[in-house]
Amino acid sequence: MGASHLPIKNLLRRPGRTAALVLLTALLAASVFGGSVVVSSLRSGLNSLEARLGADIIVMPAEAESKVSFKNLLLQGTAGAFYMDASTLDQVREAQGVEIAAPQVFLASLKADCCAIKVQIIGIDPEVDFTIKPWIDERCSRELCDMEVAVGCDVTAGVGETLKIYDQTTHVVAKLAETGTGLDTAVYCNMETMRKLLAAAEAKGVTHKITSGSDVISAVYVKVKDGYDVGQVNTWLNGHIRKVTAVRARSMFTDVSDSLSGISQAAWAMIGAVWALALVILLIAYAMMIHERRREFAVLRLLGVSRRGLRREIMTEALLCGLAGALAGVGIAALGVFPFTTLIETRLGLPYLTPSAGVLIKMAGGTMLATVLVGLLAGTWAAARLSRTDPGTTLREGA
Repeated sequence: MGASHLPIKNLLRRPGRTAALVLLTALLAASVFGGSVVVSSLRSGLNSLEARLGADIIVMPAEAESKVSFKNLLLQGTAGAFYMDASTLDQVREAQGVEIAAPQVFLASLKADCCAIKVQIIGIDPEVDFTIKPWIDERCSRELCDMEVAVGCDVTAGVGETLKIYDQTTHVVAKLAETGTGLDTAVYCNMETMRKLLAAAEAKGVTHKITSGSDVISAVYVKVKDGYDVGQVNTWLNGHIRKVTAVRARSMFTDVSDSLSGISQAAWAMIGAVWALALVILLIAYAMMIHERRREFAVLRLLGVSRRGLRREIMTEALLCGLAGALAGVGIAALGVFPFTTLIETRLGLPYLTPSAGVLIKMAGGTMLATVLVGLLAGTWAAARLSRTDPGTTLREGA
């Protein structure tokens, strides 16, 4: 039998010991890959949300916060419906330092044909909107016409299909890119379509009017001119426009970032602890293996196998166990994370957007490389201990 086959034969000869080594490295790989995917997905979700929002200030009715927390408004896109007189838009636009003021109208459907749960309808003004429209433009090369809608990626209706909302038939013309937030379950339309849907909702008893015959909006997204302080503009809006609350978007992002930072630190601390524990256990396992096989190695030395040959055999065994464990660990982590992305997002209450396939492949490759290196480190340490042992002395001790 060639010396190159010895490591494989040795591993197969002691399946229990081999399984234990593979299991330890698999635990290491699973913790690193799974933790990295979750943390990376949270950061991707937050970056995507920030890019989609793009506003410096959000102006909403004063009672909006009693219906939904501003943090949930940011993470979920919108929740429910609240309204203020459309004349508020003109007051916001007249404020010093306001460059763009874009209105949005929210409407929660009772039920849509495409969904088993409520969906959120968001009306935008395409002429001034700078938050939703650029996102729609990525998938639709023209303006939304009346009774046409764009839908988030988690809405089951596809392009070319129809969607009934309050008995009104709308046509899906675009399916939007994923954001990892509640925006992915919303439906988007122009203001004329929204007026028709509001009228249809009113006919079904869903009241939204402030006063009879008045037009309404739900929020105004504000971009501040260069050179103006966002905080001062925000303070002016709160002090001079009645019955509204102006909130700095950055303050909401700070709250979300703080939550994400805490989760990231906890995740990396857990990964570090697993790494340290796995390395110590691997060192102990390889030390026990060397002690258990000391007579075997002594005989091989007397048969002419060099110290370098024995080190190479131990290192090869460590490499094979590391590769098997790394593959198993990455696979286990993938099965434990990818099918449950929605559950993870719901439990954490943070935007969650899985990285692209290319990024995931790089993360898996890096995890496997790191895991194999840890196994080789333990094997190197064990081989160094073996090289200091005299074979004759070992055989006399066992006689």
